[in-house]
Amino acid sequence: MAGSFDIIPHLIALAIAYALAVPIGWNREREERSAGIRTFPLVAVASCGFVQAVEGLTADDPAAMARVLEGVIAGVGFLGGGAILQQRGSVRGTATAASLWVTGAIGVAAGLGSFDVAVALAVFTMATLWLMRPLKPEDNERGDDAPDEPDGPVRDQRRAG
Repeated sequence: MAGSFDIIPHLIALAIAYALAVPIGWNREREERSAGIRTFPLVAVASCGFVQAVEGLTADDPAAMARVLEGVIAGVGFLGGGAILQQRGSVRGTATAASLWVTGAIGVAAGLGSFDVAVALAVFTMATLWLMRPLKPEDNERGDDAPDEPDGPVRDQRRAG
């Protein structure tokens, strides 16, 4: 209820969301990605907080909670979009963007009290980032057999025009 002050259940859910997001953020930080150790826990805590802040108001209106969740999903997706970069024929940052999105889902699950779902999401995400890392080629950019870009003034003129 809006008038009560029962912070302990909220702190537990926020702490779980935070704790599950830190290893994901640490992985992205270690990989020197655009989002890292600070961003991921904040996304999880914010997602959890949005859900918990409105849960008393939306208890009798599942459609209202669905609209809140839609907003959280769109907002986290927007953040993820900022992590994606296109460079010389390659796209980078999609794993970071997807990790941000799943971190938002971890926060939402924790906020709804679905701690089992939050833990499963974190485990699958960490397994994907750590265990599948050796399967990813070191250099995802153009290979040696790709045509070289022109050097010097020709390239600069193309960019200017």
